[in-house]
Amino acid sequence: MNISLQNIGRRFNKEWIFRGINFQFEQGCNYAVLGPNGSGKSTLLSVLLGSLSPSEGDLKYHGLNEIKVDNIYQYISFAAPYIDLIEEFTLQETIAFHFQFKEYAEKLNAAGVLSLLGLEKSHDKALKYFSSGMKQRTKLALACCSNSPILLLDEPTSNLDTQGVDWYLELIEKFGQGKMIIIGSNQHHEYSFCNERLSISDYK
Repeated sequence: MNISLQNIGRRFNKEWIFRGINFQFEQGCNYAVLGPNGSGKSTLLSVLLGSLSPSEGDLKYHGLNEIKVDNIYQYISFAAPYIDLIEEFTLQETIAFHFQFKEYAEKLNAAGVLSLLGLEKSHDKALKYFSSGMKQRTKLALACCSNSPILLLDEPTSNLDTQGVDWYLELIEKFGQGKMIIIGSNQHHEYSFCNERLSISDYK
């Protein structure tokens, strides 16, 4: 699976957020999309997700054949602090609901996801009672433990303490092998494992 960007730009009203991005994302490589807060990292990730159309340029997804943007969600898992979970669901219900739409990573099941989270005792607790850190860990686990070839994470360690950051890095090491990983970040510890960088500031 590859994603190619040819002269990609996005604007809101008359203001260009970024413009002229020519870049190739390739399967099995790790990428960091870098820039200060408000620079357009999340906007670019939304374009890659297919949830936001580019204002100009050509975006293509290539598997064995070209994949239409309407179907790319089947190949991508995504986590971000601003994505809402269903607050009334328990953790167990949240996991069951998510994996109706995504396959588990190899040799993994609902009990395995609970174990990775370390929240077995909270399996029947509604998410509205979770701390922001527990919610973020849940989002990351759902994304990383899905059998998707592309993993997009925006500011993945938001709301995590030092122990949570270490847990995140272990999660990536365990479940990121062979995937295309794209991290939107301005914190080095979030993307230290990425071997490719794209700076939004280069496309203003």
